[in-house]
Amino acid sequence: MKSFRVIPLVAGAVALASCKGEAKQEKPQAEEQAIVQKAVAAIDPAFLHAFGKLPARIDHASGPDAEERISLGRTLYYETRLSKNHDLSCNSCHDLAAFGVDGKATSPGHKGQLGARNSPTVYNAAGRHAQFWDGRAVDVEEQATGPIMNPVEMAMPDEKRVVETLRSIPAYVEAFAKAFPEEKEPITLANVGKAIGAFERGLVTPSRWDAYLGGDEKALTDEEKVGFTRFMETGCTACHAGAYVGGAMFQKLGLVKAWPTNKDLGRFEVTKNEADKMMFSVPSLRNIAKTGPYFHDGSVESLDEAVRMMAAHQLGKELADDDVKSIVAWLGSLTGEVPAAYIAKPELPASTDKTPKADPT
Repeated sequence: MKSFRVIPLVAGAVALASCKGEAKQEKPQAEEQAIVQKAVAAIDPAFLHAFGKLPARIDHASGPDAEERISLGRTLYYETRLSKNHDLSCNSCHDLAAFGVDGKATSPGHKGQLGARNSPTVYNAAGRHAQFWDGRAVDVEEQATGPIMNPVEMAMPDEKRVVETLRSIPAYVEAFAKAFPEEKEPITLANVGKAIGAFERGLVTPSRWDAYLGGDEKALTDEEKVGFTRFMETGCTACHAGAYVGGAMFQKLGLVKAWPTNKDLGRFEVTKNEADKMMFSVPSLRNIAKTGPYFHDGSVESLDEAVRMMAAHQLGKELADDDVKSIVAWLGSLTGEVPAAYIAKPELPASTDKTPKADPT
């Protein structure tokens, strides 16, 4: 692991998160401007070694996917007939036009049932170390099938219904044959996941932060540069580093100061290991300004408040208001561009008289 030299912005002038006594006092404007100027000049290039630019596409370790598989996955992502009542698709909870989220604390599923956890963004998700808040799926291919079979979400009763539905539609029979030419029976639940995963691996959102990492000094504003320095000096990179600015590990929520609620025990629900209580997969901060509400339960609406809580509960630090403002400003530079052409909704193939009907029960 690389070590990084922390450069003081102005000796005795920067009230960082560890300074609890004066944490919430606003700095005078003139002092703040002086700090800004010195902070921008003091950005250590070594800090940047903890990060990286996004790839153009997040290919699977086995290699890139064929266009036929990606195209099929795009259609299946929008396919509501993969839900019991034909009213929900992947896009229902992970709206690609809205940075891959639905903006709700928890998402409504079959018969309006609410899930227990917030729906995370699918953008850049293929680069995460594991999927779901508790890490129960290893990759986006495995993750994609989970909601389809979950009785609270898309509620398909079994794999047989999924296969029956897709086989009843000639266009899908043809598309699966092209996407999985080596298989005698290409329409399976696993292949549904593989196709959707192939599409999701192209959901990458480069931002101004990537341009800055590429050498464009003007890609960030002075305030954003200050925010980056404060992000570093606060210690946020203990969990949020790399190309995805997070998404690479599990961490205990409430590491230093107990989290307000422990109704959801996180990864413990999967492993039943006592050490995994309150352990959650650390989210990527890519597009974080657009993907609230925050945390596994969607309990916090404000990004400012989320930053403040992370500093307090994970690092034991109380941030000054202007530090929160600066960090949030830098986080805004992680907002990328939604790939409009790539996510364009295709025309879904028509049902036939053999296609199972919608079931609202």
